[in-house]
Parts: sequence; C-alpha cells; structure tokens
Amino acid sequence: MAETTVDTLDLESDRLREECGVFGIFGHPDAAAITALGLHALQHRGQEAAGIVSFDGKRFHSERRLGLVGDTFAKREIIDRLPGTSAIGHVRYSTTGETVLRNVQPLFAELNAGGFAIGHNGNLTNGLTLRRELVREGAMMQSTTDTEVILHLVARARRNRFVDRFVEGLKQIEGAYAFVGLTNKKLVGARDPLGIRPLVLGKLDGCPILASETCALDIIGAQYVRDVENGEVVVFDEDGAQTIKPFPPMTPRPCIFEYVYFARPDSIVGGRNVYDVRKTMGAELAREAPAKADVIVPVPDSGVPAAIGYAQASGIPYELGIIRNHYVGRTFIQPTQTIRESGVRMKHSANRAVVAGKSIVLIDDSLVRGTTSSKIVRMMRDAGAREVHFRVASPPITHPDYYGIDTPERDKLLAATHDLEGMRKFIGADSLAFLSIEGIYRAMGEKGRNPERPQFTDHCFTGEYPTGLTDQSAASHSPRQLSLLAEAG
Repeated sequence: MAETTVDTLDLESDRLREECGVFGIFGHPDAAAITALGLHALQHRGQEAAGIVSFDGKRFHSERRLGLVGDTFAKREIIDRLPGTSAIGHVRYSTTGETVLRNVQPLFAELNAGGFAIGHNGNLTNGLTLRRELVREGAMMQSTTDTEVILHLVARARRNRFVDRFVEGLKQIEGAYAFVGLTNKKLVGARDPLGIRPLVLGKLDGCPILASETCALDIIGAQYVRDVENGEVVVFDEDGAQTIKPFPPMTPRPCIFEYVYFARPDSIVGGRNVYDVRKTMGAELAREAPAKADVIVPVPDSGVPAAIGYAQASGIPYELGIIRNHYVGRTFIQPTQTIRESGVRMKHSANRAVVAGKSIVLIDDSLVRGTTSSKIVRMMRDAGAREVHFRVASPPITHPDYYGIDTPERDKLLAATHDLEGMRKFIGADSLAFLSIEGIYRAMGEKGRNPERPQFTDHCFTGEYPTGLTDQSAASHSPRQLSLLAEAG
C-alpha cells in the first residue's frame, strides 16, 4: 500500500487489503455468466485482476485479465469464450510490485489425470519453503504466487484418485486458505483447518456454488446452504456431493478482520451479519471511549456502520461530514502539479456545513500507518471543526499478517512504534481511542477473549499467530525470496 503524497487525499491508500475472492459453480448452463456476477459481488476483495476458467465437457477455457471484473466480463463476447456448465473465478489484489498476467488466477495445469484449475484466497505460510524444494527437484514455476505450489503438490502426489491427491497436497501446506478447484469431472472446495479464510456453500437451480461470501450468492438469487467447515474438503460431481475431513478436529478460529473491514456489510460470515457486528463495535466503542462532541462523522465508507452504532449508543447526532465522490476512477491521471494540488478533494471532501464550528468525533474501522488519518483530521480542521476526536472501532494493529492480508512491516505500523499519546500527536487529533480487545470480542457476541483458546484469529492485535510461520523463520530465505510471499493467493 503506497502512501499518498501530502497533496492528495485518498482514504483507500492506507487501508489493509484482502488479497482475493473465489467463486465456483457446477452443472449450470450459464456457468461463466453466473461466475462473472459472483465475482462482481466479491470485487471488494480484490480490484487488480480477475479470471474465469470454464469446462465444456471436452475442453477447459480460460480468460484472465488485469483490471476490474466489469472491465472484462461485462462483455458478452468474453463470456461467449467461456462455454460449459461448470466454472470457477477469482478476483485478486497483489500486495507488492506490479500485477502481471501470469499471476492472475485461476491457475490451470494439465495433470496426468486431466486438467485442473484452481483459485485461492489466503496465504501459505510455508509456500516459499515448499516452492524452493519443488524447484530444487526440477519443477518449473510459471508464476510468483503460492497458489502454484498446490498445483505441483497435487501433480506429484502418489495416489490414484484426484481427491486423494488433492488431500495429500493439502496436508503439506500450512497457513490460511480457501480453495476452489475445477477438474473435468468435479468442483472442489477446501478450507484451512482453522477456518481462517471464509468459504460458503450455496445452491442455484439445484447446482452447487462455492464462494468467499454470501453476498456473491445474493447477487444471483442463490440459496445459502451453509459455511464450509474448517478443515473440510467438499467435492461435487455428477454423482452428487461428498465431504471429506482429512485433518484432526480443531476449534475454528476465523479471521476477525473479516468482521472489522474485509467482508461486505451485507454478507453473513460465520452466522453473523457483518453490518450488525460493525454497528455493535461502534456501540461498544462509545461505551469504552465516550467523547463530548456535537456530531459523529464516519470515515467513508468503511467507518459508516461503526459510526451509526457509536451515534446510537452515545445519543450524539450522526452526520456525513465527509462526502465521497463515487465517480472518480481509481486511475485518474494528474499530469501536472497544479492539477494535482487542485485535485486534493477529488475523491473525498469535507461537508463544511456539518463540521464548521463543531466538536466532532471521527469514526474509522482501523488505523494502519496513520498517514491518511492525519490528513482526514487536517481536512476537518481546515473545514472549521473546533475539535476533532478520533475513535477507532478495533484494537491497535501492532503486528503484521501472514494469512492473506496486505499489512506493512511492523516498523511501519503506527501502533507498533508509538504509544497512544504519540499516535494522537502523529494524526493531530484532540483525543484518540481504540476499541479494546475485550470490546471487540463482546461485539462478536462473546463474553470476552479466551486467552487459552481464542475464538478468532486476532494476531494483528495480539501478536499470537495460530499456525506455523515456516517461511518467516527460515533464515536462509533472501529478502527477494521473502518478497515473493506477498504474491500469495
């Protein structure tokens, strides 16, 4: 996530980023078109590339492009190039370097038993170590994404049945993942043993669907069936459905950031409505960190539900003090310094009538580097705000993520390098407060965090990683090799 210049205010520039969203459908005559719609609903999970692979009973067909889903898959001629009754799709956000076509998923390979396409949401924390071993043994890698590792593991597995080979590959990886795969006979899905990354099962016209979130089911009018369980492999073919649980039973620990930021507000994740959870986080924050103010202002768009909850719990009016222009393209060209300076409020601008002369509370869902937060505070003061109090509806982010979220290195996380007062001074607010770790667990419907067996994956707040971090602890990896970790699924 590159920092914006002082002259540009882009509220998306200092956010955590989810890397991927996945979708798959089996046995439907409009498989590719439905997959494109599903990916459109999952666009928030990755905005840099999208791909679809379909199977028509004889051949696999692949379309992988850079850009948004609508840039490519809204065109009928592209969908027509993807015939067949089964398809899988993927949206991607790359974390470092330029997105290149060879990394766009789903990836496809011809295996001994036939073609296999796969899309991945998450990150393998031993992906680089496995990759080095595979290359040492003669494997030729075509991409820098860890998703390719699973293709090689399945190809080299010494089992006869595809599902057994797939499971053998899964048993060699660690980290967080939600896979969707397509063979010439099957649609397969798999979720990591802790259920860190989400995956749901739906049904449309009797045909099974796999997707990262329920919002992808809603857009096509599909029925939600259930969440794929942690450590579960699901298989669909002409004979019906099969479920396999190849791992020892574990207590699920879904990623808490799905609720804080990543999932779409209208999705149901783990049986919880994301919008309601975020409102409750705001209400908990109001109780923990009250402020004497005239108005509650959300940082759009992610801070809106928490701000509504804070306003309702505090009794302070909620107003749109920052207006977002939804019609500015993400690649708007600013060719000269003069235009760049005049474009300061191109994407977001202060609603002066709401904030001038007022004491305001800014509500955001998280604070990462603090660079954008400081610009928001300054914008409010420039608009005439008398006082600016900043409230964050999640705990301080003190540790990086290795499970498929793009986080800066620890020394670039504001909460890892500053105490509360230092953070307040950095962003220029009159006061600053975060939701506590206990508060976020209460918002999730828990009595509190169980320190012996935490209910969620919350390492960004606590530093407690629930899986091995083989690649991070491998001293033999060069900085260049470690940078490949960011090219995860």
